[in-house]
Amino acid sequence: MTRPSRRAPRTLLAWTLSLVVATGAMGAAPVAAAAQSPAALPGMIPEDYHRLAFVSDPQISPDASEVAFVLRRVADDRRARDGSIWIVPVEGGGEPRQLTSGNRDAMPRWAPNGTRLAYLDRARDPEAEGEDAASGTRLRILPREGGVASTVLHLQQGSVTDFRWTRDGRILLTLDLDPEVSDPRRPAPERDPTRPDMTVVTQAVYQGGTGFLGPERQHLWLLDPVVGAFSRVTPGDARWNDRSAAVSPDGRMVVFQRDASGEEYDGAFDREFFLLNIDAVPGTDPTPLGLPRGRPEDPAWAPDGRSILYRLRPGRYARSHLQVVEVPAEGEAPRSPRTLTLDTDLFPQHFFWHPTGRHLYFTADHRGTHPLYRVNANGSDVRPLFGEDGVVSDPTVSADGRRIAFLYENEVNPPEVWVAEEDGRNPRPVTSFNQALLGEIDLVRAEEFDFLNGEGDLLQGFLVRPVGWSADTTHPLVLNIKGGPGGMWGRRWFPEFQMMAAAGYAVAFVNYRGSTGYGHAFQSAVRLDYGGADARDNLRLLDETLSRNPWIDRDRLFITGGSHGGFLTNWITTETDRFRAAVTQRSVSNWISEAGTQAYPPRAMREEFGGTIWENYALYWERSPLSRADRVRTPTLIIHSDGDVITPLGQGQEWYFALKALGVPTEMVVFHGEGHELSRSGTPVNLVERLRRILEWFERWDTP
Repeated sequence: MTRPSRRAPRTLLAWTLSLVVATGAMGAAPVAAAAQSPAALPGMIPEDYHRLAFVSDPQISPDASEVAFVLRRVADDRRARDGSIWIVPVEGGGEPRQLTSGNRDAMPRWAPNGTRLAYLDRARDPEAEGEDAASGTRLRILPREGGVASTVLHLQQGSVTDFRWTRDGRILLTLDLDPEVSDPRRPAPERDPTRPDMTVVTQAVYQGGTGFLGPERQHLWLLDPVVGAFSRVTPGDARWNDRSAAVSPDGRMVVFQRDASGEEYDGAFDREFFLLNIDAVPGTDPTPLGLPRGRPEDPAWAPDGRSILYRLRPGRYARSHLQVVEVPAEGEAPRSPRTLTLDTDLFPQHFFWHPTGRHLYFTADHRGTHPLYRVNANGSDVRPLFGEDGVVSDPTVSADGRRIAFLYENEVNPPEVWVAEEDGRNPRPVTSFNQALLGEIDLVRAEEFDFLNGEGDLLQGFLVRPVGWSADTTHPLVLNIKGGPGGMWGRRWFPEFQMMAAAGYAVAFVNYRGSTGYGHAFQSAVRLDYGGADARDNLRLLDETLSRNPWIDRDRLFITGGSHGGFLTNWITTETDRFRAAVTQRSVSNWISEAGTQAYPPRAMREEFGGTIWENYALYWERSPLSRADRVRTPTLIIHSDGDVITPLGQGQEWYFALKALGVPTEMVVFHGEGHELSRSGTPVNLVERLRRILEWFERWDTP
């Protein structure tokens, strides 16, 4: 596809000013209705995805002067994303510089003194010689100024899911490894060719990723990179995982999460935090913190080492809070935790202490945005610092407490590294890898509007106008339904919307009941009502959008959605034939077969549907689109992946069979080797083809 000539890319200053105007000096600024887009610029097409730079995992240096991060780009063969470690100065406008030259480098982590960076190298270069040709995962350490990295650990079995420096320069690692393996640095034994090709399933939780789970479990190991000592901290045990580990400020203790009941792989929800001396004699039993029932997550030690911050989820569908618990001295009884966020109806994420211990930070969904918040250590004065018109993610604070670094994005700017003062003042970008592409295409900001559904709930809708919009012309519209039902759409970089707008479609979406960002009661309102509250809210959005925008052609409406949005796409096309065409992605068509084939165990499905299939059969079947497929008249494209264990391929196949049997125009596209995350992190060539197929299907049925 050829394009008109493109203008020169924006400078970093111009790009920065555009974000400051969009976000306001400290966050929120209302978004006015979109003006007519400049006719000289084309919109975004699926192939533009290959030009994007993906910035992630910012880590501010202890002295607050530099930020290390990961930069990924689509590989030349478009079947991978090459990743390397970069570093950028905070002051002076210096350019980012590349520290590593691997293609799968990840997780940069500063040594406590700030002189070195550790990172993971998962690459294998078949043309290299010696150590660089080795397979597996390597933990490498690089001087801050760059140069030659030294390999301090080379794993030939298992993988590293996390690692943390200790105060004395050692490294605590979480390894995903077969518990039977005593030394993962040794190669795995060759497979016995006479062994049958099979998997024996004995536990309720047996699927993950894109297929069957292996014997691997997560446990803790300790590495001394100076002398090379490498040993277990927690013993390998197939009954549970030891994860979410955090090392105390003095480097002596580690806190981690475990389900010691032995029922984790039967689908149990509850977990506990355990304490263990990092140099304990092997086999020493850790001490439980004695927290309330539920699932404590992501422990963070207070700077003085006397207490631990964490998030507690009392149940799968219960409201979560940040809590702090004092660490009992040896021999003392467990302490009662105190809740910090009782008065805040938010779901905290990415939380951490300020080095003074006087306050802490977290991010949370809020009405289509995801700001950075600060709260006092006693739970008072919760306030947003930045990001009230976009999304903040992966924040970190410098050891001296002067600055924070984070990723920031909105619907017209992909994530880049930003920095701000510790109180949120002077937020500014320090990377701009996507500015050349952004300067060549027309991107459209989303308009937002509030409206009431039929039951009196206040809903937030969004509308993206087509590129080149004119009030004198009618335009088609796509109702795009988010997945979940949890989660939230809004002011996040989501290029799919921009590509639809570039193809001439308006795009409408709503955070329907069940979404996060509007309080726990709103999120819970769809429980046991799939196809009810969620479907009605989407159809009400459509009616509201049409009534407010007479330029939308009522006879050229389309619908799509993925995961729960795919289920709703199926469901809604059983209720109405007002859409010219539908694209259903990784959908559910039959809750009965879904319950028996997907990754969630019986315990989880029992809570989600208020009972088992045999206890609540009517709900499972009546809320299955398959039960009413004979009502569908809408031409439907089905997109699915054969490695999806969340909504297995059979769900798409059942819907395809039904529509074919009923004479509905339909096609099915199956992506091989992909899972449920195709639309977000799938193989680039497949991800782009998915986008192309969606637009082509709409165009095929968008006839006068």
